[in-house]
Order: sequence, then C-alpha cells, then structure tokens
Amino acid sequence: MQANPEEAPLPVNMLNIAGLERLDPQAPVVMLNLMRFHARSRDGDGSGWDAYLRYSAVTVPMIKARGGTLLWTGEAKAVALGPHAGSDWDFVALVHYPTVTAFLDMMTSEAYEREADPHRVNGCAEHLIIATSEAYSKFSLG
Repeated sequence: MQANPEEAPLPVNMLNIAGLERLDPQAPVVMLNLMRFHARSRDGDGSGWDAYLRYSAVTVPMIKARGGTLLWTGEAKAVALGPHAGSDWDFVALVHYPTVTAFLDMMTSEAYEREADPHRVNGCAEHLIIATSEAYSKFSLG
C-alpha cells in the first residue's frame, strides 16, 4: 500500500465546492474514495497508511455526527478492466451521507481542517472522492 515517495505533494484542499453545489443539497450521497498512500507519512510519523488510520480515527466520528456511515472499505488489488496507467490505488472506501449538505458541512468545518485534513494530506499521495447517486442497491439506505 505504498506510493512512490518522489510524487508531487497532494494539494491541501482540492474540494470541488462548485461541483457539489450543483447537486441537490438534500439528496443522499455515497462518496467513492480512492486513495494512494505515501510510503512514509509526510510528517515523518510512520507510513502513509499510519497517517490515514489517524485520519480515519478523527473523521469517522465526524461522519457519524452528521448522520453518515462508513459502508465498506477494502484494499485495491488490481485493475480488472480499463486503463492501468494512473489506476494503481491502494485503498477504497464507500461513505454514505444523508445529504450532500452533510458532506460539505464536514469537509468545510474548522474541526475537519484542523484535526483531520493534515493526517489525510500527510498520508495520501492522491485521494479522489467521487460523489455518486444510487441507481440500484441490494442494500436500502433510505
């Protein structure tokens, strides 16, 4: 689960507020998180994975406080279909929020910026979050 340590640093805040504001603010959303970790945390405190675990310890209570839940996480193993270049992710997470507003509230909060995001930035060489809407689910979220 480690990326090349020579990769360019992850910008501190790449939150696409304009894109999220085009969505229905009261609609439920599942965020697909794709992560690639630094071999070493940028703050020198363990590996990128260690920094991500610190990030998770802070964010999971923030998610739950807004009515959200962690649906699924797992290690990314291999690209099964599609281009391989740039698709070498280490970890995947699906996080449900009751509304887009709840996600934005968390991501723009002072507590997130101060207590959580530094761990994410230290651990992740790349972190992509895709907002999704449900087309079909075996599991009812509503």
